[in-house]
Amino acid sequence: MKAGGELAVDVSSTLRRRVVSLERARKVAILALESERVKNAMISIVFVSSRKIALMNSKYLRKNRPTDVIAFGFGAGSKGGAVVGDIYICPDVARKNAAEENVSLREELDRLVVHGILHVLGYDHPESERRLSSRMWKKQEAILGRTS
Repeated sequence: MKAGGELAVDVSSTLRRRVVSLERARKVAILALESERVKNAMISIVFVSSRKIALMNSKYLRKNRPTDVIAFGFGAGSKGGAVVGDIYICPDVARKNAAEENVSLREELDRLVVHGILHVLGYDHPESERRLSSRMWKKQEAILGRTS
Protein backbone atom coordinates (compact mmCIF):
# COMPACT_ATOMS: atom_id res chain seq x y z
CA MET A 1 0.00 0.00 0.00
CA LYS A 2 1.16 3.50 -0.73
CA ALA A 3 1.83 5.87 2.15
CA GLY A 4 -0.97 8.17 0.99
CA GLY A 5 -3.42 5.32 0.70
CA GLU A 6 -4.70 3.11 -2.04
CA LEU A 7 -7.97 1.41 -2.84
CA ALA A 8 -6.94 -1.99 -4.19
CA VAL A 9 -9.96 -3.93 -5.44
CA ASP A 10 -9.54 -7.24 -7.26
CA VAL A 11 -12.58 -8.71 -8.99
CA SER A 12 -12.74 -12.21 -10.44
CA SER A 13 -15.21 -14.90 -11.38
CA THR A 14 -15.19 -18.67 -10.98
CA LEU A 15 -18.09 -18.96 -13.43
CA ARG A 16 -17.68 -20.24 -16.99
CA ARG A 17 -20.17 -17.75 -18.37
CA ARG A 18 -19.53 -14.09 -17.69
CA VAL A 19 -22.73 -12.34 -16.57
CA VAL A 20 -21.17 -9.24 -15.11
CA SER A 21 -18.57 -6.67 -16.05
CA LEU A 22 -15.70 -7.22 -13.63
CA GLU A 23 -14.49 -3.67 -14.29
CA ARG A 24 -17.91 -2.25 -13.44
CA ALA A 25 -17.98 -4.20 -10.16
CA ARG A 26 -14.53 -2.79 -9.35
CA LYS A 27 -15.67 0.79 -10.06
CA VAL A 28 -18.81 0.37 -7.93
CA ALA A 29 -16.72 -1.03 -5.07
CA ILE A 30 -14.32 1.92 -5.26
CA LEU A 31 -17.26 4.36 -5.30
CA ALA A 32 -18.65 2.72 -2.14
CA LEU A 33 -15.25 2.86 -0.41
CA GLU A 34 -14.76 6.51 -1.38
CA SER A 35 -18.30 7.31 -0.20
CA GLU A 36 -17.29 5.96 3.21
CA ARG A 37 -14.04 7.97 3.12
CA VAL A 38 -11.88 4.86 3.14
CA LYS A 39 -8.31 5.72 2.14
CA ASN A 40 -6.63 2.29 2.37
CA ALA A 41 -8.33 -0.94 1.35
CA MET A 42 -7.55 -4.36 -0.06
CA ILE A 43 -10.79 -5.94 -1.23
CA SER A 44 -11.38 -9.12 -3.20
CA ILE A 45 -14.71 -9.68 -4.94
CA VAL A 46 -15.45 -13.08 -6.45
CA PHE A 47 -18.53 -14.08 -8.45
CA VAL A 48 -19.42 -17.70 -7.62
CA SER A 49 -21.99 -20.39 -8.39
CA SER A 50 -25.09 -21.17 -6.34
CA ARG A 51 -23.43 -24.39 -5.20
CA LYS A 52 -20.28 -22.63 -4.00
CA ILE A 53 -22.13 -19.89 -2.10
CA ALA A 54 -24.50 -22.46 -0.53
CA LEU A 55 -21.47 -24.38 0.78
CA MET A 56 -19.99 -21.16 2.17
CA ASN A 57 -23.31 -20.12 3.69
CA SER A 58 -23.59 -23.49 5.43
CA LYS A 59 -20.00 -23.53 6.67
CA TYR A 60 -19.70 -19.92 7.87
CA LEU A 61 -23.26 -18.81 8.61
CA ARG A 62 -24.95 -22.15 9.38
CA LYS A 63 -27.65 -21.57 6.76
CA ASN A 64 -28.27 -24.43 4.36
CA ARG A 65 -29.17 -22.54 1.20
CA PRO A 66 -27.66 -20.33 -1.45
CA THR A 67 -27.57 -16.60 -0.72
CA ASP A 68 -26.80 -13.53 -2.78
CA VAL A 69 -23.71 -12.17 -1.01
CA ILE A 70 -21.34 -13.16 1.77
CA ALA A 71 -18.74 -10.71 3.04
CA PHE A 72 -15.83 -11.14 5.39
CA GLY A 73 -14.29 -8.01 6.86
CA PHE A 74 -10.90 -8.32 8.46
CA GLY A 75 -10.79 -4.67 9.53
CA ALA A 76 -7.89 -2.31 9.72
CA GLY A 77 -4.90 -3.78 11.49
CA SER A 78 -3.91 -0.46 13.06
CA LYS A 79 -4.93 3.17 12.98
CA GLY A 80 -4.75 4.16 9.35
CA GLY A 81 -4.22 0.54 8.33
CA ALA A 82 -5.93 -0.94 5.32
CA VAL A 83 -9.47 -2.26 5.44
CA VAL A 84 -9.23 -5.85 4.22
CA GLY A 85 -12.14 -7.93 3.05
CA ASP A 86 -13.43 -10.69 0.81
CA ILE A 87 -16.83 -10.54 -0.87
CA TYR A 88 -18.54 -13.44 -2.64
CA ILE A 89 -21.53 -12.75 -4.89
CA CYS A 90 -23.82 -15.27 -6.58
CA PRO A 91 -25.25 -13.97 -9.89
CA ASP A 92 -27.84 -16.80 -10.01
CA VAL A 93 -29.41 -15.65 -6.73
CA ALA A 94 -29.01 -12.02 -7.82
CA ARG A 95 -30.97 -12.80 -11.00
CA LYS A 96 -33.87 -14.21 -8.93
CA ASN A 97 -33.79 -11.20 -6.58
CA ALA A 98 -33.77 -8.80 -9.53
CA ALA A 99 -36.84 -10.48 -11.04
CA GLU A 100 -38.67 -10.38 -7.69
CA GLU A 101 -37.81 -6.70 -7.15
CA ASN A 102 -38.42 -5.77 -10.81
CA VAL A 103 -34.94 -4.30 -11.28
CA SER A 104 -32.23 -5.11 -13.82
CA LEU A 105 -29.60 -7.73 -13.07
CA ARG A 106 -26.96 -5.01 -13.40
CA GLU A 107 -28.65 -2.89 -10.72
CA GLU A 108 -28.96 -5.89 -8.40
CA LEU A 109 -25.30 -6.84 -8.86
CA ASP A 110 -24.28 -3.23 -8.18
CA ARG A 111 -26.42 -3.34 -5.02
CA LEU A 112 -24.70 -6.53 -3.87
CA VAL A 113 -21.24 -5.05 -4.43
CA VAL A 114 -22.16 -2.01 -2.32
CA HIS A 115 -23.87 -4.24 0.26
CA GLY A 116 -20.76 -6.41 0.54
CA ILE A 117 -18.48 -3.38 0.92
CA LEU A 118 -20.66 -2.01 3.73
CA HIS A 119 -20.56 -5.38 5.52
CA VAL A 120 -16.76 -5.42 5.21
CA LEU A 121 -16.75 -1.95 6.78
CA GLY A 122 -18.71 -3.28 9.76
CA TYR A 123 -22.27 -2.30 8.91
CA ASP A 124 -25.06 -4.76 9.61
CA HIS A 125 -28.84 -4.98 9.30
CA PRO A 126 -31.69 -7.04 10.76
CA GLU A 127 -32.57 -10.27 8.95
CA SER A 128 -36.25 -9.29 8.83
CA GLU A 129 -38.03 -6.84 6.55
CA ARG A 130 -36.80 -4.14 8.96
CA ARG A 131 -33.51 -4.29 7.07
CA LEU A 132 -35.09 -2.02 4.44
CA SER A 133 -35.30 0.81 7.01
CA SER A 134 -31.88 0.15 8.59
CA ARG A 135 -29.06 2.68 8.50
CA MET A 136 -27.03 0.28 6.36
CA TRP A 137 -29.79 -0.13 3.77
CA LYS A 138 -30.35 3.63 3.49
CA LYS A 139 -26.62 4.20 3.04
CA GLN A 140 -26.46 1.40 0.46
CA GLU A 141 -29.32 2.85 -1.59
CA ALA A 142 -27.79 6.36 -1.45
CA ILE A 143 -24.48 5.03 -2.80
CA LEU A 144 -26.31 2.93 -5.39
CA GLY A 145 -28.03 6.09 -6.61
CA ARG A 146 -24.63 7.44 -7.66
CA THR A 147 -23.67 4.40 -9.78
CA SER A 148 -25.17 5.43 -13.12
